[in-house]
Amino acid sequence: MFTGRVRIETVQPELFARLVEIGRGRAGAAPSSPAEAAPSSPAEAETLYDRHGVLVVRVGDVVVKAHQADRDHGPRFLQRVRLAGALPDVLIGPLEPPLEVEGRTVTVSAFGRPVDPQGDLPWEDGARLLAKLHSAPIPPNAPTWGRPTRVTRLVSQLGDGHAEDEVRRAFATLPSWIRGKSEEPPGKEERLIHGDWHLGQMVRAQDGRWRLIDIEDLGKGDPAWDLARPAALYSAGVLPPEDWSRFLGAYRAAGGPAVPAGGDPWTTLDVPARSLAIQIAATCVISARKEDRPLDGAEQAMVDACARISAAGDAA
Repeated sequence: MFTGRVRIETVQPELFARLVEIGRGRAGAAPSSPAEAAPSSPAEAETLYDRHGVLVVRVGDVVVKAHQADRDHGPRFLQRVRLAGALPDVLIGPLEPPLEVEGRTVTVSAFGRPVDPQGDLPWEDGARLLAKLHSAPIPPNAPTWGRPTRVTRLVSQLGDGHAEDEVRRAFATLPSWIRGKSEEPPGKEERLIHGDWHLGQMVRAQDGRWRLIDIEDLGKGDPAWDLARPAALYSAGVLPPEDWSRFLGAYRAAGGPAVPAGGDPWTTLDVPARSLAIQIAATCVISARKEDRPLDGAEQAMVDACARISAAGDAA
């Protein structure tokens, strides 16, 4: 279940035209290299992503992104922009302060080549980037990541059916603070975290090195949540054991603090991995129902993982 970027025709033509206009005005703002040359004509543009209320357009050496309308893009987002700018070896952040275009927050960033889902996936590079981010000093004005609210929101959108019931039963086993029923207990050591990491959040920058993108959730929090998605996919049998071993081994070798240096990693990963398994399963079920189709093999595996979670009960 690789979550990467795809090239598709936009269904938001007016917004697309405005983003292209902005991109043409900023093209050349980011240093380019022969390997990442801009399109041959200044009129050329391509849609990199157009889903879930987000539109991302490439124009030459820059990427123009219209962010989700319902996300917080106020002072905390500006803090995240500044934080990303202070970590150029780890993150690609906006080149300038955000713009407002037709009521949408728009940012302009340097283009980076996304992960090729058909190639050798860069699990080790991703692990090392996360370890580097998690080990960076936390600046005084770093925003807080907050609690993992997405799983609760998605579960609340589920309709009726056997798969939906399996997901809801698994959700009921999660700690009350994740379900929004109480405050998060103190005691977790905070680090800088990406907040929504998967391989689609990595690009190869114009210097040839990998960077992280998408800073909406960047801030200080429990670093285990950045490992939660691959851990959940591995637990569900969707991510092959060898890929999980590559990822976890590289993270530990780089001194990543989210898991113990040796021994059982699930002492810190259990709750985040279960939460992400439920979140991914809810997303799969909602998408399948919306498209009026049965769950595919990987989607069914995530629902089956929910059945195992609920059968095991509350292990938090």
